Amino acid sequence: MLKLLTIARNTFVETLRQPVYAVIIGAALLLFLLSPSLSMYTMDDDNKLLREIGLSTLFLTSLFVAIFSASGAVAVELENKTILTLLAKPVQRPIFVLAKFLGVVGAVAVAHYICTIALLMAIRHGVLSTASDARDWTVIGSAGAVLGLTVLLCAFFNYTYDWRFSSTAVIVAAILGTFALVFLVFIDPHWKFHPAENGIHALDVYGSILLFLAAVIIAALAVAISTRFNMVVTLSACIGLFLLGLTSDYIFGRFAATALWARIGRSLVPNLQVFWISDAIYEGSAVPLKYMLVSGMYTACYTVAILALAMALFQRRQVG
Repeated sequence: MLKLLTIARNTFVETLRQPVYAVIIGAALLLFLLSPSLSMYTMDDDNKLLREIGLSTLFLTSLFVAIFSASGAVAVELENKTILTLLAKPVQRPIFVLAKFLGVVGAVAVAHYICTIALLMAIRHGVLSTASDARDWTVIGSAGAVLGLTVLLCAFFNYTYDWRFSSTAVIVAAILGTFALVFLVFIDPHWKFHPAENGIHALDVYGSILLFLAAVIIAALAVAISTRFNMVVTLSACIGLFLLGLTSDYIFGRFAATALWARIGRSLVPNLQVFWISDAIYEGSAVPLKYMLVSGMYTACYTVAILALAMALFQRRQVG
């Protein structure tokens, strides 16, 4: 257990220090900032489109963070031969694979959490469909305070203690974003204590949780593929499986009753449409708790199967 936790912690820290990790989060936060302006030209309810754009941004952010983090955690160590140091300790190969997965999932969880806070802020602010719509200055002030304090604190820590700016900014933003979200839960747009009008809905929180479960599956797939292939192949394969998983019902589902290949494909390829709640957004329906539990069980079963495959693939991999 000590070896498992040590490797997982080191993987988590090294993932946060990767420049691409901070770049992906920064690009996602910029898209969340622009999303209310991008969704104000529909002929229907603009806020529904805002939710879908925000969830799509969250989905893609977690996808790329999972792929790049897993590739950097496993494939790079295999290419640089640094894995020989770990396996000489000795560290059992299944422990190595499981620890790498846990470290990657931890990094994905931090990025997903920060982007979820930004998503909830964007939805709380809403779309200014008409000139008479007022801006939500509680959201704007909270987001500005988080951004300003994050930059100032990270600059101070970098100058005084030589802490890495990007990784420190991620942790500080997560902590300050939590305080900002708690503030918005209790304060309404008129700067009054009114939790009933906080503009934060369970549908958005459930949607974020479901997308995180999908990111866990993608992370497991990325770890499994990176045990045998380099970063380019891992990235291409994961994007292909991501697109195939989004269209699983169309490609495999409609032929599953009559064709064996469709039933096999439907079982092997993760059905990522399970985690997408676009229908609930446009129909105005709620997401039942039972659906969340079933989706969590599906994620657990699929992740365990993929990790078992990853351990089998890595067991006989030549690393010397």
